[in-house]
Amino acid sequence: MNLDQLLRENIRSLQPYSCARDEFKGEASVYLDANENPYNAPYNRYPDPLQWEVKEKISAIKNVPAENIFLGNGSDEPIDLLFRAFCEPRIDNVVAIEPTYGMYKVSASINDVEYRKVLLNENFDFLAEELLAACNANTKIIWLCS
Repeated sequence: MNLDQLLRENIRSLQPYSCARDEFKGEASVYLDANENPYNAPYNRYPDPLQWEVKEKISAIKNVPAENIFLGNGSDEPIDLLFRAFCEPRIDNVVAIEPTYGMYKVSASINDVEYRKVLLNENFDFLAEELLAACNANTKIIWLCS
């Protein structure tokens, strides 16, 4: 199954946001569309929203293509983005092994997605059969937190 089949339809059909900085591949003294101050350089500019400079440095260190690197504000932002991209509210569900990181359940609630938990046993193990039994055709994410 490819990624497009997993994405929500409204997310798949989105057109990427584009600003003048994306379309103009050089340095301008003023970006009027960004409502930036033309003075107080270099602190008068918004940072690159796609973080290409830092992604290129990570790419060189980790030997991963820069276009395959995602950077988020902590772990909460990517967790929320996964819910919003893949889970249809009031239809889909996610499964998590508990105890786990609390943001999974918070993001499920915020995004109106059913949260199903599989508890660890007294040895802090879980059974794969129990995990799979908690899943169904509407399970879009299984959270395995280490």
